[in-house]
Amino acid sequence: MNDKSRREALSVFLKAKRAQIKPESIGLPAGTRRRTPGLRREEVAQLAGVSTTWYTWLEQGRDIKVSSIVLECISTALQLNKDEADYLYNLALESKLEVTHPKKEQSDLSPSLKRILAELKYCPTIITDRHCHIVGWNQAAAHVFLDFEQIPNEERNLIRLVFTRKEFKALAVNWEHFAKGFLAIFRTYYGHYLGDEWYNQFIHEMSHSHSEFQALWQESQVSKAPEMIIEFRHAKAGKMLFNLTSLQVQGDQDLRCSIYTPVEETDTEKKLKRVMKRISVEED
Repeated sequence: MNDKSRREALSVFLKAKRAQIKPESIGLPAGTRRRTPGLRREEVAQLAGVSTTWYTWLEQGRDIKVSSIVLECISTALQLNKDEADYLYNLALESKLEVTHPKKEQSDLSPSLKRILAELKYCPTIITDRHCHIVGWNQAAAHVFLDFEQIPNEERNLIRLVFTRKEFKALAVNWEHFAKGFLAIFRTYYGHYLGDEWYNQFIHEMSHSHSEFQALWQESQVSKAPEMIIEFRHAKAGKMLFNLTSLQVQGDQDLRCSIYTPVEETDTEKKLKRVMKRISVEED
């Protein structure tokens, strides 16, 4: 990400977060004269203890110097969580550009990761890299989502598939919520790997090709590991409920395991076993 792109990303993020704060949540009247949702710039500046002019310049993406102390005040004023605050720091502090260059690409999974995928027999699991490119999955994931083996390797980007494949859109009952979770993770990578121009190219391509991507991306949600319950409507199994847990794999490779665990006290696991057994019989 070059300096201009970095400042533009910072501008979009600050505007989105300001718009999401309800005035009444900080003791201000909602009023009828507010032309835009959320707080005004001067209100954020007052809460952060900075001048309106300085905050306006920051939000406009101007080339100004900022400090960690001031960023902490802005984070508090905008009610940012830890992941969002980390993202703000990455974008606002230029020194981050020197230490977040992309790591060397490694596509082969270790034997231990392959073993983990196999052991999670009835928990659909997908392993992705820092570009959200799918580098591994188990049979349960192939049965619940789609057969990734049939997709050319260069097209196995999870973000792209979520927005382009009808299987994903038909599967998730609340597809928008489903997509937002992956975009929140993707944005943490985007803010961390400021030296990787791939992200700007990918976001530009997706924004121009898919209006849904552009709309959800503008919401600027950030989460390193969102945990949520997702309801699927599987074509062969019907209603299925999964807990999504996202785990970062420690080591030289920046990999992530997205594990879908069948919700207890539901028949989700039983349905999954039935589907996997049926397809296995058909293949034999």
